[in-house]
Amino acid sequence: MKIEVLGPGCQKCTALAANVKAAADRLGIQYELSKVTKVTEFAKYGVMLTPALVVDGKVKLSGKAATEAELTSILTTALAEKEAGQ
Repeated sequence: MKIEVLGPGCQKCTALAANVKAAADRLGIQYELSKVTKVTEFAKYGVMLTPALVVDGKVKLSGKAATEAELTSILTTALAEKEAGQ
């Protein structure tokens, strides 16, 4: 699973990255986490508010730093979608 945190590196962006790492580790999934800081990359996803979370190329969250529990739910749903071939 490819997970990207989009944002300029602000406190909320850092918190989102830490929370998504904790959620993915708790789920025991294999993932690649990257932080994207270039505004031109945000635009490719249509993201206007940061931080944003992109999972396997799909924007799952924008404009807030979600909690670990929220991110666990988002990642679980993304895994189910991936397994269903969506």
